[in-house]
Amino acid sequence: MSKTILIVEDEPILREIIKDYLLEEGFMVLEASDGKQALALFQEHELDLIILDIMLPELDGWSVCKRIRKVSNVPILMLTARADEDDTLLGFELGADDYVTKPYSPPILLARAKRLLESRHIRELENDTLSSSGIAIHFPSRSVSVDGKNCSLTHTEFEMLAYLMKNKGIIITREQLITKIWGYDFVGDDRTINSHIRNLRSKLGEHAKHIVTVVRSGYKFEDQP
Repeated sequence: MSKTILIVEDEPILREIIKDYLLEEGFMVLEASDGKQALALFQEHELDLIILDIMLPELDGWSVCKRIRKVSNVPILMLTARADEDDTLLGFELGADDYVTKPYSPPILLARAKRLLESRHIRELENDTLSSSGIAIHFPSRSVSVDGKNCSLTHTEFEMLAYLMKNKGIIITREQLITKIWGYDFVGDDRTINSHIRNLRSKLGEHAKHIVTVVRSGYKFEDQP
């Protein structure tokens, strides 16, 4: 079945360029020119990915991302003309999975979108459950429970937790996390990784202690008393 991607971009020319690239790859495409329209389409359709500009009329991209994250872990790829690092980190803290700064190359944007979709698809094919220390991951539904209670994670938070748990007891460097989740073309630094880890720990509550920081090395998942 063809994947459905929502493009949220208020500049018609840019929106059309992105749309043409996605259609050529066989994706179903929906379009929104402002934040309110984006939320309406999100509620009406089953989406596989959202490409979301930040500077939008009616409702900005940050607000749209925040509202969607309250109810869904659909991958969100944000677009921005602002290269400020703090803006990028804010997007990640609100639940964005990846970030592309304008001006960008459409093929690169397409590659980043495909990577998010591919990693989600791989998890959907894994027909098993991984559990440790009260945390359980169900791969077919991409759901996580903590002590039997649902824990809503973003796409990237899910990928990080699954990778760390699959390698329990092994130190995973930040470079390994970047390569596994975003690929070699990732543009960012340790602050980006730290931001996602901080959000993940916050959602795990008392079980955050199982994600251990190894100074000057990275992170590992560890059973703790």
